[in-house]
Amino acid sequence: MSNTEIALTAEPKKPTRSQSMTVLLLALLLGLQPVTTDLYLPALPALTQGFDASMVQAQLTLTALLLAFGTSQLFWGPLSDKWGRRPVLLGGVCVYAISAVICALAPNMEALIAARTLQGVAMGACVMAARAVVRDLYEPTEGAKVMSQALSGLGLIACTCVPVGGLLTDGLGWRWALSSLVLFSVLTGLLIYFYFDESLKQRNPQALQTKSLLMALKRIAPNPTFQAYSALSTASFAGLFTFLATSPFVFTQSLGLSKTVYGLWMLSMSMSYIVGTFICRWLLLRISVKQCVTAASFVSFSAGLLLFTLTHWYVSEEWFGALAVMLPVNIFLLAHGIHQPCGQSGCIAPFPEMAGTASALNGFSMMLVAFAVGTWIGTHMTNPLMALAEGLLLWSSCLALIGWFFVRKLPLPSQASP
Repeated sequence: MSNTEIALTAEPKKPTRSQSMTVLLLALLLGLQPVTTDLYLPALPALTQGFDASMVQAQLTLTALLLAFGTSQLFWGPLSDKWGRRPVLLGGVCVYAISAVICALAPNMEALIAARTLQGVAMGACVMAARAVVRDLYEPTEGAKVMSQALSGLGLIACTCVPVGGLLTDGLGWRWALSSLVLFSVLTGLLIYFYFDESLKQRNPQALQTKSLLMALKRIAPNPTFQAYSALSTASFAGLFTFLATSPFVFTQSLGLSKTVYGLWMLSMSMSYIVGTFICRWLLLRISVKQCVTAASFVSFSAGLLLFTLTHWYVSEEWFGALAVMLPVNIFLLAHGIHQPCGQSGCIAPFPEMAGTASALNGFSMMLVAFAVGTWIGTHMTNPLMALAEGLLLWSSCLALIGWFFVRKLPLPSQASP
């Protein structure tokens, strides 16, 4: 799409307050995703029992949220290209806070699923716009570094989510765990209102027109760089989601641990992810993005293979327990800390003038796959441990194939995006 094909309205860009504030805001916005899913996990078995709901309904509180999260981005992306990132962010945070209140007060499982769906729509606005802001402000390689810093912050947020969710659920009940989302969203909204300056350099008044959308999709979807990095971030997130959706049942039912102990094990997972984001930044100073991804993809595969092997050894061996599950999961999360900054920044790098739309397509693919994974898990929870092992092996194998056969063969950054 050339400049003659689309009218762009120039908008003077206000200077950002500081890069550290930008990273903090990005971390909070991206952190809405683990706050919405991870903090909720310890409460999932309790609310399922409280509402006398089925396992399929319990999984639907996650999968419906993620489907709404992914689908809504197809609207939020072009809207942010037309109106700017700031109004979309503020509107999204407001709707999120309202939906969080409804979730905490839900009288039955059907109302909770509906409120979680609305929450997913609002979360889509915040996370999509945050990824687009990175492309607005930074060139591709620098954007990967800034994204890894923001995702380090996301990891710190995720560290507290499951332990806090477990403590609140054990001590006060699952409704208090869901109520904490209201506080987080209000705090994030206030910081955006006072400290976020519009990042979009040029608004596109035609971004929501059907012809313009079709032209954008025609340009973005076939792009090899977009396809490779979007597939990378999607497969890595699918592996993470497989663990998140099965872990409360693996730890509290299959392994018989308390929700608080489960939260502490999840803390180790978040720490591994944070370490992965630091390794990502260290590697990007020394090797290319493609080399980082290729190396990390084989680490992912090793993790999936290790978990699958340990699980199939488990017949009556007493030594198998939480450590044997978390060791390969932590290895997978280490590589996840490399895949996500590189994947999320890489897939939108070729499209600075339509970063919102490209981010939305990437987010949609991630959540569509997560919805499919969640649906599959809901029908295979007679043995949660096997569902986890098989799912993680599948997605870690996909990451190895993507890293070796797609990302590794992309053009050099001087010829295309990283």
